[in-house]
Amino acid sequence: MVLTSATQRLDQWAGLDCGRGELSDFELACIICGGTHPTRDHWEFMQTMPQDPIDMVDDLVRMGLYQQDKLKAAEKLSQMEVRKALFLKMAGKGSPKRERLVMELVKQAGGLDNAFSAAFGPQAGMFFADTMRVSSHTRREFMKNLAIGAALVTLASCRPKEEGPAAGDAAVDGEVDLEGLEKTDLKIGFIPITCATPIIMSEPLGFYKKYGFNAEVVKMPSWGAVRDSAIAGELDAYHMLAPMPIAMTLGLGSASFGVKLASIENINGQAITVANRHKDTVKGPEDFKGFVIGVPFPYSMHNLLMRYYLATGGIDPDVDVKIRPVPPPDSIAQMVAGDIDAYLMPDPFNQRAVYEEVGFIHKITKELWEGHPCCAFAASDQWIDEHPNTFRALNKSIIEAAGYARDPKNRPEIAEAISERAFLNQPVEVVEAVLTGNFEDGQGNSLDVPDRIDFDPYPWQSFANWISSQLVRWDLQGDGKVAEEITDDTYDSVGKEIFLTDLARELAEELGQTPPTEIYRVEELAYDSFDPESPGEYVKEQIDKYGV
Repeated sequence: MVLTSATQRLDQWAGLDCGRGELSDFELACIICGGTHPTRDHWEFMQTMPQDPIDMVDDLVRMGLYQQDKLKAAEKLSQMEVRKALFLKMAGKGSPKRERLVMELVKQAGGLDNAFSAAFGPQAGMFFADTMRVSSHTRREFMKNLAIGAALVTLASCRPKEEGPAAGDAAVDGEVDLEGLEKTDLKIGFIPITCATPIIMSEPLGFYKKYGFNAEVVKMPSWGAVRDSAIAGELDAYHMLAPMPIAMTLGLGSASFGVKLASIENINGQAITVANRHKDTVKGPEDFKGFVIGVPFPYSMHNLLMRYYLATGGIDPDVDVKIRPVPPPDSIAQMVAGDIDAYLMPDPFNQRAVYEEVGFIHKITKELWEGHPCCAFAASDQWIDEHPNTFRALNKSIIEAAGYARDPKNRPEIAEAISERAFLNQPVEVVEAVLTGNFEDGQGNSLDVPDRIDFDPYPWQSFANWISSQLVRWDLQGDGKVAEEITDDTYDSVGKEIFLTDLARELAEELGQTPPTEIYRVEELAYDSFDPESPGEYVKEQIDKYGV
């Protein structure tokens, strides 16, 4: 008896009709992944894989075995491994003890991405890219890891037919019109926080793909970096704090640069976290006197809400405390180091402080203003003008994702998807605690607050008016004008120019959602009510009542 070769056996199997059609329709049982396939991709891959890592990647791409999404996923993983090695080599200086200390600090910073962003600033990515280019050994190791990573991604995504749909398939049912898109390869900047959930989840769960986009979400180290990259044209669209489009358009903190707020990413979802060393002394806003308090950006809801809260306790935010910008990924490390006493930050860094036993949640911002906006999806005036169809479709994909995220039953799936190293780089249990609202507050309490964070994409014009009123109240608009010099019509004109409320409503209705028909509403805050028709009077009342 003569044993046939593997090639002969495979050719014999492929030549069999078995009543199921031609070769193109014939499916083989895959001995590698257990699934079935119409081709011999895995077998050919194992038989012909080159030894050189660079040749191997090129060969696999030419064979068509790797799709771009798999290469992108593997590249993110490989880059992180290379960066870790380089970071340890530099910071550890060859000492195992020092390397252990470095990795502990990395953990406190919320992951390696956050650590080297904090260490090197916005140029960190450029530094590591240069290092890889000048080191042939590192480059070759990177390509080897990329090939292995892509192979694993390919095999992991290859599953038997009897399994259910891939994660996210249910989220993106339905056909959309993909005609007329001016651009399909997109880069969308984001800060690794749960506020960015609709923007982040749209990559792994397929919302961008549904609308015809090959979109990559790009992790940014700070809000200043988002602003600067937006102005430089390095990104197509961005995750921004809700006040940022107003501030940038008016030229606050930077040269004037027109930005539109297309839709709201999240409502609620922030918290005031205090270092454990103050656990027995901080009960209310008056107890923050003398503190150094972190907020993510001067033009943020976090800064405005922190000031709002402090003032109710007789604290002048510009005199009695020091409020300073802290990139969210650095917040826990700075609290551990004693550089800040408290912060009002987006999650998951409030919950992560509890998880690491560093701080406790003093108050979630839902208690200050239920339904307040935080982050937003935005794009520049120029980009929107040049890509009107793309902008409309992209905004619609975000609004649809927000609708999916609003359903509590989808939150565990979303938490798992966005916790990955390429996105939030956080423990799943921390992210799930935030998204589901089942969490520990660090003070011995187990809480159930389903809308601790929620996702309502509708950009109320009353949001814009409240934000503008607080920029005036705290003289953050920088022109020295007092409240009496700014008319209520000014507030309305700023909001209507920047917040695209009508478009957001139109897109939501096309998706079968039920957005409001009004553009203004009275906003009920913890200590007062805001009438968007009289923002000037509101500011005057606040100053008269609290003295600031």
